Amino acid sequence: MKKTSTFLIAILVIVATICSCNSNNLNTQDTVDKTDAKSHDMKLDEIIKANNQLYAGLNEMFKGNIEPLNKLWSHSDEITYMGPFGGCLQGWNEIGEDFKKVADMKLGGKISCEDMHAFVGGDIGYISCVEVGENIDPDGNPVSVSHRATNIFHLENGEWKLVHHHTDISYQLEKAYDKEIK
Repeated sequence: MKKTSTFLIAILVIVATICSCNSNNLNTQDTVDKTDAKSHDMKLDEIIKANNQLYAGLNEMFKGNIEPLNKLWSHSDEITYMGPFGGCLQGWNEIGEDFKKVADMKLGGKISCEDMHAFVGGDIGYISCVEVGENIDPDGNPVSVSHRATNIFHLENGEWKLVHHHTDISYQLEKAYDKEIK
């Protein structure tokens, strides 16, 4: 009987130890999950802030100021831009040159990001939205704009940089600027 009692006590001690370890492990995992969630939320806020800077930068470009976009875009050779007139520009030299041409025209107008959906994972994130606003045609008339867009950001040296911008082709702008879409 004494052996059985000693055996049962040993089993109870082992079970209590295992339960205690699992309980501590669950608390540790819960803390890790909360830390990961907080980090994720911070990154999501940062992506949204970078996206807001994009639209502020585009509106500045319409006034002739290219600097906000210069600061936001990555300057690598791998970045891409697929804008409302079609085609695909690749690399900062090509994209920056195109933006400078647009800025020099001082077209005016304003565009905003609506119906935004954001995702972030690790060092990359994206925003999908509808770009809504108006641009000004060569004759000074407003042209309504509404098209889908996707903006992809990459974390570079602690800053979220735009690496890809893609919009639907804008037939309204094509007609207003008498451009053939590529």
